[in-house]
Amino acid sequence: MLAKVRTATVLGLDGIGIDVEVDVRRGGCSLTIVGLPDKAVQESRDRVITAIKNSAATFPTIRTTVNLAPADIPKEGPSYDLPIAIGVLAASKQIVIDTENQVFIGELALDGKVRRINGMIPIADYCRKNNITKVFVPYDNAYEASLIPGIKVYPVKKLCDLILHLSGEELIEHFIPESKKNVEYKIPDSLNFKYVRGQQQVRRAVEIASAGGHNLLMNGTPGSGKTMIARCIPSILPKMSIEESLEVSRIYSVAGLLSGKNPLIQRRPFRKPHHTISDAALVGGGRYPKPGEISLSHRGVLFLDEFPEFPTKILETLRQPLEDKVITISRVSGTLTYPTNFMLVAAMNPCKCGWKGDSERECLCSASDIQRYSRKISGPILDRIDLKVFVPRVEYDKLQTEELSESSEEILKRVEAARDEQINRFGGTKILTNSEMGARDINTHCKLSVSCKNLMKKASERFLLSARSYFRIIKVSRTIADLESSKEIKESHIAEALQYRIVE
Repeated sequence: MLAKVRTATVLGLDGIGIDVEVDVRRGGCSLTIVGLPDKAVQESRDRVITAIKNSAATFPTIRTTVNLAPADIPKEGPSYDLPIAIGVLAASKQIVIDTENQVFIGELALDGKVRRINGMIPIADYCRKNNITKVFVPYDNAYEASLIPGIKVYPVKKLCDLILHLSGEELIEHFIPESKKNVEYKIPDSLNFKYVRGQQQVRRAVEIASAGGHNLLMNGTPGSGKTMIARCIPSILPKMSIEESLEVSRIYSVAGLLSGKNPLIQRRPFRKPHHTISDAALVGGGRYPKPGEISLSHRGVLFLDEFPEFPTKILETLRQPLEDKVITISRVSGTLTYPTNFMLVAAMNPCKCGWKGDSERECLCSASDIQRYSRKISGPILDRIDLKVFVPRVEYDKLQTEELSESSEEILKRVEAARDEQINRFGGTKILTNSEMGARDINTHCKLSVSCKNLMKKASERFLLSARSYFRIIKVSRTIADLESSKEIKESHIAEALQYRIVE
């Protein structure tokens, strides 16, 4: 007899439907799986056979063929275990199922327990879009699947429980999440700008970058506070909207980084990979491409400490994602696109010894050493960084003072007000911050007065600004104006944006 069971898998960040077709007929006792399965899917045979036997059911002692359709899509992972088991039981007439309105997903343990899988959010979203109302998922994935409205989620702990449910003997209640409380993800008090001594110009640059989502480079001597300042940035970033949270949670779901208890990510990501990271780990990839650090930083911050220590090849891979806000990964198995709308924050020393420009210590590097060190970061990468600021040594008197600096809470109020201005400005579009504006948006929302145009002309001629630099300066100027609640961009805003752009 032939049976068909519906399931789904993830391709990139989207769910796609898969039909599990099972045929049982007389012949030798065997289980064959076809349809481009990988090693994990091939191993489903032993898991399925043993799980069925340990769930008070009978595995048919005849020839069993399983086809995963469409056959031209590579199948990976253990999430096909449960639908294959249900298909075998249906084909052998041990249960009766509705083939059109139900989807089954899950990995099976040998004792019949159903284990959690990755990518449940895009799978649940696929079911909603295709009017599939019943989704049977692992118990530990139920909360995650319930984030998508419009479907009934049935949490399955064991295969035997699902068999009883489909037989009508003991029904599984669909999952109803508890009343969702607004969980406050508090950032540790130690990562608060009130503990940052001095560095007023750096704090100002960080505030501008956070308000507009601009890229920032901090260049300074060792121990001047670059890393601490970077770690404090999440404390002044606005909360994500529900749309942003679902967008980020979808990426983390595919990457297998979601918590079963709190699957909705509400805090903006802050990723800080080490400089020994591989290019595939940074931008994404692998035999079956997965999101990299730049996608895991989406709607948040990617902090690259010791910027010049990253291999040149890896830094160059950031060019296109920084410009287009997406990364396209092409492999033999397919081409996938992941979002990469992150705020790049980089920190570096001015030279190999680190003391160039210090007021107290002498730099030991030769001119050629300094040049060689600075060349580790290419011009095209630097051209994509909106604000560059030097972080000097903190004076002893400021280290000893007991007076606290302006707190993150106070800075956050100004950043949120500026972000609200941008949301109102770009309402009805996908743009959320000034850094995302294209040339058309700049012409519409960044009108310059005659005096501002003259200032930009002089700066362009003197510093030989590229077209990219020109427009990025205007976008930073728009953010500075938003922080001052100014409807128009003024000369002072252009001048401040220029000083962060033109740094030796």
